Amino acid sequence: MKQFLAILVARNKEYYRDKGSVAWAFLFPLLVIVACALAFSNPDTSVFRVGLHGDFSTGPASALLDQPYIKTVSFDRLDKALERTQHHQLDLLLSSDGGNRYWINTESSASAAVEQLLLGTTADFVRQEISGRKIRYVDWVIPGVLGMNLMFGALFGVGYVIVRYRHNGVLKRLQATPVTALQFLSAQMVSRLLIVVAVNGLIFAGCALFLDLIVLGNYINLLLITLAGALAMIALGLLIASRTANEELAGGLLNVTTWPMLFMSEVWFSLDDAPAWMQSLSNLMPLTHIVKAFRAVMIEGASLVDVSHHLLWLALMTATSLGLAALLFRWHKK
Repeated sequence: MKQFLAILVARNKEYYRDKGSVAWAFLFPLLVIVACALAFSNPDTSVFRVGLHGDFSTGPASALLDQPYIKTVSFDRLDKALERTQHHQLDLLLSSDGGNRYWINTESSASAAVEQLLLGTTADFVRQEISGRKIRYVDWVIPGVLGMNLMFGALFGVGYVIVRYRHNGVLKRLQATPVTALQFLSAQMVSRLLIVVAVNGLIFAGCALFLDLIVLGNYINLLLITLAGALAMIALGLLIASRTANEELAGGLLNVTTWPMLFMSEVWFSLDDAPAWMQSLSNLMPLTHIVKAFRAVMIEGASLVDVSHHLLWLALMTATSLGLAALLFRWHKK
């Protein structure tokens, strides 16, 4: 424990003394959030979004669904489609399961408009109502931005540091001490965890204050998700850096790791329309589980039990990555 604490304190001092890194770690995510809020706070209502639960390739509604101003999204689960309708993310929901029915959100003007279009083409559907507060794009995207900040802060925060230590011979000197690879990696993990959680907490507080974010769930659950997500990402960064000899290679490996997650983990857009194989691949990525857990708690008011499968997956990834990193860790460049 003495060795672990010594490395932890030394790493924290090294980071805090680098004023540029500290300033950038806190300012960059805030700039991204402000840019997102300015660019995407106004929803696009030029196209009606209609959810489909069941087969509507033929039938009385096909005439409406074939129109160019209608965007259709298919759902396997009715509860998920109803949730999207409740949050104004769908203007109309059609279901053929148990009879032809349609749902509208009584608080949405777009729902009322597309309902009139449906009734103008067919009267074979039974009307159902649902209501709920509108989810702005900024409410939907901020959980993704929080997850993205966790990813970049964790992966690059530990990846470059360890590779630089190895390149400069610091690890070679540490090998001569009683410190084990697991102790060293654990200290790096805890140090970066404190920084990432603090930064994410500041970002969340600022967004909640200035953007009036919807937070229906428990704040403690958000903290637990932050901790689980940060640990998973830090452990993955440690695994990438465990045998990397130079910063150029580390940068390439970290970019190869982050960019697929950035575009396939529903940070900026939903994968509802994506192929099934892409959605399956997305579910293997830790960032997907972080973002989905954040959104479930913030937008849907989910409990810890509701997001437990996301937390279990992140815990499994943390244990696997940290174990492999300790096993494969190399003190020298060669």
